[in-house]
Amino acid sequence: MVTLIDALTKTPAELRHPEKRKRADTVVLKKPEWLRVKAPGSGQYNATRAIVKEKGLHTVCEEAACPNIGECWSQKHATLMIMGDTCTRACAFCNVKTGLPQPLDPEEPGKVGLAVQQMGLNHVVITSVDRDDVHDGGAAHFAEVVRQIRLQAPGTTIEILTPDFLRKDGAAEVMIDARPDVFNHNLETVPRLYLKIRPGARYFHSLRLLQMVKERDPNQFTKSGIMVGLGETREEVMQVMDDMRSAGVDFITIGQYLQPTRKHAAIERFVTPEEFKAYEAIARAKGFLMVSSSPLTRSSHHAGEDFARLKAARLSTTGR
Repeated sequence: MVTLIDALTKTPAELRHPEKRKRADTVVLKKPEWLRVKAPGSGQYNATRAIVKEKGLHTVCEEAACPNIGECWSQKHATLMIMGDTCTRACAFCNVKTGLPQPLDPEEPGKVGLAVQQMGLNHVVITSVDRDDVHDGGAAHFAEVVRQIRLQAPGTTIEILTPDFLRKDGAAEVMIDARPDVFNHNLETVPRLYLKIRPGARYFHSLRLLQMVKERDPNQFTKSGIMVGLGETREEVMQVMDDMRSAGVDFITIGQYLQPTRKHAAIERFVTPEEFKAYEAIARAKGFLMVSSSPLTRSSHHAGEDFARLKAARLSTTGR
């Protein structure tokens, strides 16, 4: 079952988001049955958690309070979050801690490579906090993590989920040239809601980043996702799909927004499973190679299996 953190009574929640402390509480809607998941606790879940803790690593699974953590960690799937646990942005939807981060750890790339090897992962997702405090947004550090995984776990395919590198000249090129198997950058929401939901980002900059990947390395798979239930309209979601396709995005994910605390952006409504199926049908008709659209869809959920399907879809479409 997903637990909503109460920012009024949980001091750690307040410390994670000091910029949200003075915000009025948002209304919390009761979750429908289709959004209830089992609490984590299997043996493999604990084994995965032990490796992560032993190496002093962070995961977006924990930091972002992902509802799928029990399922993913029980299957040895984890999305590692690099460059610290503190983000320089303060997005209204995100549960990752905000503030001034610590300096980058030069030993982190090697630790991540070793952890991936020890977990025996066939596919790994690497994401990061935004590091606006670093001259290149952490792109060189991120690229070195990819290189270390290639060295220490050569059989593992790599998916990166990157920041936008806004106003960091040359950073995008560094990341593209690291040659991950999948380059993921989430648009998160529709353009109209950016100022409210993702105020530190720019919609068309993020879209351009995805387009640059295809221009620089057409063989890389590109992926992007949005949340729904924030007040967007069906027409706006369809326009985002068209924008993604214009940028050459191969894989779209669409999932229900779940507010981490009462100080975060409110859920406008719960989108029904039937509506998610309709979005999936529309996205497939628009030409995406892969579509994941469901209430519990998250950017990295089932990433390994989806990568295999993505390759198969390209092969059936282009023959290569």
